[in-house]
Amino acid sequence: MGTSTIIQKKSLAEEVAEQLKGQIVKGKLKKGEKLPIETELMKIFGVGRSTIREAVKMLENMGYLKVQQGRGTFIEIPTPAKEPLEQRLKRADIRELNDVRKILESAIAERAALHHTEQDVKKIKKHLAARKDAAEAGLLNECIEADIKFHISIAKATHNEILFELYSSVAIRLQKGYKHIYDDTSCFLQSQLLHENLVESIIANDKQVAANLGSLFWNDLHI
Repeated sequence: MGTSTIIQKKSLAEEVAEQLKGQIVKGKLKKGEKLPIETELMKIFGVGRSTIREAVKMLENMGYLKVQQGRGTFIEIPTPAKEPLEQRLKRADIRELNDVRKILESAIAERAALHHTEQDVKKIKKHLAARKDAAEAGLLNECIEADIKFHISIAKATHNEILFELYSSVAIRLQKGYKHIYDDTSCFLQSQLLHENLVESIIANDKQVAANLGSLFWNDLHI
């Protein structure tokens, strides 16, 4: 494990976990290897037993360690299923992200039609107007940003926090990718009416029309 490392920061467990994780990622600790016992780890990091146990628990939850009763704790390499969602999204292909967004869009539109408030509608209309203005002015970056905010505001109008956070995470990751796909705002201009119709269906509480319109977004990476 190398020379002793004394941790002096407040969150001792997080610091220990981070250093152990770094050794696993760099290959200094390999999959299947047994982690040193608690007393040895306490000496290496200069911390108490409770800190070591908390750090081990953190790494176990992250998929970097596997505790086997009676045998010890062993090094693991996280599988994609164990990888935190935010981390997975960072390395996701834009088409993967777009597929997820397409799946969510219809359900979000339908739920927004049922659960939106007047305040939600004001925000949705604000971003829709900004989208139109930017598209007509040929301002691509501003148009993409307004479009993303428009759709996120609809997700917010569902008043389902899990759905909102999931959709937002995917949409924000897509924002950078769209800047490399579109050369101008022509696609945004062409789809403006579709966006306006979606808003009208949400205001009218027409969940079926909203869902149908929502399903029309994001085909072949076109907004």
